[in-house]
Amino acid sequence: MPRDNSRRYSRLTMGTYHAKDPIKYSGVSTPVERRSELGIQGLVPAAYIPLELDVQRCMEQLRSKATPMEKYIYLATIQDVTERLYYAILVKHTAEVMPIVYTPTVGAACENFSSTYRGTLRGMYFNLHDAGKIRQILDNWPTNDVTTIVVTDGERILGLGDLGVNGMGIPIGKLALYTACAGIHPAHVLPVQIDVGTHNEKNLQDPYYLGLKQPRERGPAYDALIGEFFEAAMDKFGDDVLIQFEDFGNLNAFRLLDEWKDKSCTFNDDIQGTASVALGGLLASERLTGKHISEHTFMFLGAGEAGTGIAQLIAYAISLDMKVPIEEARKKIFLVDSKGLVTNHRGEALQHHKQDFAHNVDECGDLKAAINLIKPTVIIGVSATPNAFDQEVCELMTQFNEQPIIAALSNPTSKAECTAEQAYKWTNGKAIFSSGSPFAPVTLADGRRFVPGQGNNAYIFPGIGLGRLAAGSTRITNHDMYIAAKTLSEQVTQEELDVGCLYPPLGKIREVSAHIAVAIAQNAHETDVATEIMPEDMMAHVKSLMYDPFEDPYSKF
Repeated sequence: MPRDNSRRYSRLTMGTYHAKDPIKYSGVSTPVERRSELGIQGLVPAAYIPLELDVQRCMEQLRSKATPMEKYIYLATIQDVTERLYYAILVKHTAEVMPIVYTPTVGAACENFSSTYRGTLRGMYFNLHDAGKIRQILDNWPTNDVTTIVVTDGERILGLGDLGVNGMGIPIGKLALYTACAGIHPAHVLPVQIDVGTHNEKNLQDPYYLGLKQPRERGPAYDALIGEFFEAAMDKFGDDVLIQFEDFGNLNAFRLLDEWKDKSCTFNDDIQGTASVALGGLLASERLTGKHISEHTFMFLGAGEAGTGIAQLIAYAISLDMKVPIEEARKKIFLVDSKGLVTNHRGEALQHHKQDFAHNVDECGDLKAAINLIKPTVIIGVSATPNAFDQEVCELMTQFNEQPIIAALSNPTSKAECTAEQAYKWTNGKAIFSSGSPFAPVTLADGRRFVPGQGNNAYIFPGIGLGRLAAGSTRITNHDMYIAAKTLSEQVTQEELDVGCLYPPLGKIREVSAHIAVAIAQNAHETDVATEIMPEDMMAHVKSLMYDPFEDPYSKF
């Protein structure tokens, strides 16, 4: 009788179903005695490889890869199969793999997202044609128990611009850090990409591009889609679900945050998270300079969402330090944009988010002229303009300051305003330097060694997410961002400061996140936005919520 080639698989066996669930599946790290019970006996090789040893095996493979992008793809394939192993790698080797999982490598991963897409079920995609059906589509997600969402529309991906649907790599990477750095359970996170088209002509002409091939929507349909998503997410997952805005363009970022911050549990990491980590470094620097934050004069190169977000939080911190209105505190902060120093002479032509820092001073056409006029003690680069802090700029800063603070915060590394080595050499080791992307330690010719601190948002947003979870917070406020920054600064040791580092080592990041979570949760209870009962020991409560891949993978289900 001829073979019936029309037959198809009618079901998954218990074991194959288990093996296709990357949250629960442990592969060869599943104890032999449990394999029969799980139905995977015979589906994996005979050997039992303890998780620690499997991490070691994978790290050897990872280090053999030739390029960061190859390393990124290798780790992603592990995540597709077993998230327990993936997060064990991230937790055990945080400092080594974070630049692969997130900046700077994630930038290249986003640029190549469509061409390297593997069809993995990781996150949800909504587009303009889904209007009116978002809540229904959300029911396609396999669980109602989502605590943490990162959402992007792909318009301003790092310093790379409008990448459209290819920007999905950012929510995926951010949520990986929520888990690795603060123990948010990977089963309870959801990356989301809202596809409203793109103005990236390269993507529009790419036959492999996975998003809508149409110009980016700027009209009412855009706002309606964002609003429908927020309402649907809160309806399905609860009013306290954390929805983090990520990499929205300037045109929408500020106004969407203003619209939703008092109606949902949300924050914008580019505006507020970046501000908090930058402020944390500045507060830590007080122990090096002997100056309070209110004694500094700040100048920003770049006046977009990151720059003005940092400026507003610094102004808030100054107002608390000096006990003055925030309007008075803003007078110590100056912005330089593509047209030069931001002043009140520009009048109504000035964008709304810059107006608070438009002072009555002489106009200057560029950064160097502005430095000569204002004589700042701190310069902060958020312009995505490489080499903007050149030798002349750095030397000017030392001319006016014994210990100038130079923060080159633009990402990825290729967009940094200067490197750590340049900052230290051009200031003869006087600069207190920090950056947005990682730089190696620097040893000057006279033997002095500096360890530049990376102002990575991962020091902030995971701990805020964990604190929100611990308290059941329904709101995230600007004061939470200040609290997180202050707590972060307190985690920096004198030994770290002695080599010029304004941030704790990444190897301590889960401990840092736990401290931030405690502070955020306690503030939630004090301000009546908590929905959980106040525990007797908040730190113990916070740590009990943290996913640990080295624990029994079934213990928290």
